[in-house]
Amino acid sequence: MAVITGGTRGIGLAAARGLGNAGVTIYLIGRDADRAAAAARDLRAQGIDAHADVCDVSDAGGMDALAARIPSPDIVVASAGVMAERMSKTLRTTPEEWQRVLGANLDGVFHTLCCFTPGMVQRRSGRVIVVSACLGRSSGPGLEGGLVPYRVSKAGVNAIVRAFAAETGMGSRGVSVDAMCPGHCRTDMGGPEAPRSAEEGADTIVWLATREPATPTGLLWEDRAPVPW
Repeated sequence: MAVITGGTRGIGLAAARGLGNAGVTIYLIGRDADRAAAAARDLRAQGIDAHADVCDVSDAGGMDALAARIPSPDIVVASAGVMAERMSKTLRTTPEEWQRVLGANLDGVFHTLCCFTPGMVQRRSGRVIVVSACLGRSSGPGLEGGLVPYRVSKAGVNAIVRAFAAETGMGSRGVSVDAMCPGHCRTDMGGPEAPRSAEEGADTIVWLATREPATPTGLLWEDRAPVPW
């Protein structure tokens, strides 16, 4: 079974469809109840065993309550996230904008890991995939300015993925932990002119969740290949 945060649209929903078509039971997590219910209903119409629940990943208490309602998963996909305002350079970012973006993109990943991976660690079996971004890398596009809350949040995502992978033995104890860059995709966040489809962006998620063997791990992946952090 897979829990997918941010699974009601975009890359998360495309990952849900890909995993569901591979026979995985899906729990979609989103902030909007109507959207979540509609997404699960559409997946079920395609023959996928899909369920939906509602939670804001930045809400630690809400995530604890969510974890108590859902069976312990075999796969966790942390894809919930928001984009920073276009003019959010370092000296132009308000504290409110900083907290909004970091709360969803980084705190949300922390809460997701804390709520849904202890069972994996205990069973010594599981796959964790966290959606990062090329803007969070300390190389290439990551060296440019602007969108600071988003860049910092994704750099933090890369760091927590690497730390958690090390803490779980870099795959030697049965749990794989990886980050991935979907690229610029045609989603609500990426816009209609983006060069890649949501399905293309989600392909590496589905591959990481189903590949055998689940090594190497503890890396940042793009198009099924590791890329520099």
